[in-house]
Amino acid sequence: MPDNVNHPPHYTVGDIECIEAIKASMSHVEFMGYLKGAGLKYLWRYMYKNKPREDIDKALWYLNRLREELDDPIPPEVAFSMKCAAISEPK
Repeated sequence: MPDNVNHPPHYTVGDIECIEAIKASMSHVEFMGYLKGAGLKYLWRYMYKNKPREDIDKALWYLNRLREELDDPIPPEVAFSMKCAAISEPK
């Protein structure tokens, strides 16, 4: 049975999964934003589709991947963006 959450067969063509191609096309900051947005998308719509549990699992997959990206050494542009965001937050 295909694993539609962790390795959807329709997202793997040739030697690379779609998520890896997306990551390669973006900066680290952009990729983290993509992961956050994809997780939000699945949480937003899970009650309106036929497989709510699968959509929640997909949201968790993207959010876990986002957490993994944070475990990597933070690139300088990410550190700078985080500092700017912290400075501009209202208190």
